[in-house]
Amino acid sequence: MAAENPVESLQEEATCPVCLEYFTEPVTLECGHNFCRACISQCWEGSTTAVSCPQCREIVQQRNLRPNRQLANVVEIVKRLSLQAAKGAGGDGVCERHQEALKLFCEDDQTPICVICRESQAHRAHTVVPIEEAAQEYKEKIQAHLKTLREEREKLLGFKVTGERKSQEYLKQTQTERQNIVSEFQQLRQFLEEHEQLLLAQLEKLDEEIVRIQNENVSKLSEEISCLSELIGEMEGKCQKPASEFLQNIRSTLSRWEKGKFLQPEEISPELEERISGFSQKTIALLEALRKFKDTLPFALETKTGELLGAHRQVNVTLDPDTAQPQLVLSQDRKSMRWGHTRQDLPNNPVRFDPEPCVLGCEGFTSGRHCWEVEVGDGGYWAVGVARESVRRKGGISHNPEGGIWAVERDWSQFRALTSPVTPLPLSRAPSRIRVCLDCDQGQVTFIDADDEAPIFTFPPGSVPGERIRPWLWVWRSQLRLWP
Repeated sequence: MAAENPVESLQEEATCPVCLEYFTEPVTLECGHNFCRACISQCWEGSTTAVSCPQCREIVQQRNLRPNRQLANVVEIVKRLSLQAAKGAGGDGVCERHQEALKLFCEDDQTPICVICRESQAHRAHTVVPIEEAAQEYKEKIQAHLKTLREEREKLLGFKVTGERKSQEYLKQTQTERQNIVSEFQQLRQFLEEHEQLLLAQLEKLDEEIVRIQNENVSKLSEEISCLSELIGEMEGKCQKPASEFLQNIRSTLSRWEKGKFLQPEEISPELEERISGFSQKTIALLEALRKFKDTLPFALETKTGELLGAHRQVNVTLDPDTAQPQLVLSQDRKSMRWGHTRQDLPNNPVRFDPEPCVLGCEGFTSGRHCWEVEVGDGGYWAVGVARESVRRKGGISHNPEGGIWAVERDWSQFRALTSPVTPLPLSRAPSRIRVCLDCDQGQVTFIDADDEAPIFTFPPGSVPGERIRPWLWVWRSQLRLWP
């Protein structure tokens, strides 16, 4: 069948009748037909008799193959014309091998092909459909997938809305619990203070009663001792007199001495002893109950630590080299720092700490709840916490909230919270990794032992001001690393 347009006619004329592709090194036989040199050589390969033209079957001389350079030039022109025609008809859908428009789609290889590829051995046995038909079929499949994806997106959006609503409900619940805790502990403190004053007042009365009895006894005993001393002196003097004088009025003297009896001091009354004993028993029971409550409270707080801090978002903190003191050596990834013995030649910019060996994190926070972890090792002198953006950078700085820093530190074997004054931390073990939990909305920062989730110290709500807060690290003769 004749071609429908001149370009297709040229394509047919430039196509080898053996491989059905554009001529490659075309040669002409004696009969005038043209073939690729490789194709005709393959057709005649192994033949020992006279060979014939594959197209007209005329006997020809095998070695009489004349290169057809004009046809080779025509083939190149046809390729360029086909490329231009394909671009004009549909854009960039052109076969890289044959420079033909990609009008077909091979179902077996799942790839667009041209009409020449269709007749080649690579695709001749494959299922081929028009490219528009294949595109429509796959568009329908894509639309089905899009429907599923949109449904999944709607579900996720629903989950997001539900999660946000639940978060707000949880925040309201925690706010209510916070108010309840403050109220209950305030009432508890008031009750304990009133009970303390009552017990101390009762003790004061007991002290007064005991002192009154003691004073009265001392007064009476002193009077009796004086009388006895006078009587003893009189009796000793009587005994020193001659017998005649000694025996005068001896009966009345003995009678008067025998009548003198020693007055026993007033003892603590059984009623007072009972009051003291009962008060002691009540005090012991009360103190025992308070000790049990105190021993139980840390466990209760520890079991809730994960729940209370679960809403904090883990952030990836890096160190800000512009703020690092010149003797601090930062790693290339800006995740660790160590004390260096040599002062580095760094620009003395206004935000750089000097001479304090500390550095700020690049990240700053003004709202929300965030947490990060710092590997502190097993020794040295370091401090870890947060600082406000406006913290003093030059000269000596105050390591406490008044100076814009909320942190905990290790001074070799001692652990302290940098309050004003500092608060000793009687830790049962030395932490190797500390989690810093910052709640900007509540103005609170908490420190946790990341290995066993044990609380270390908390700066209470309202401690951290409502301004931009950044991670803060201080180190001397030691090394710190942000984790992970």
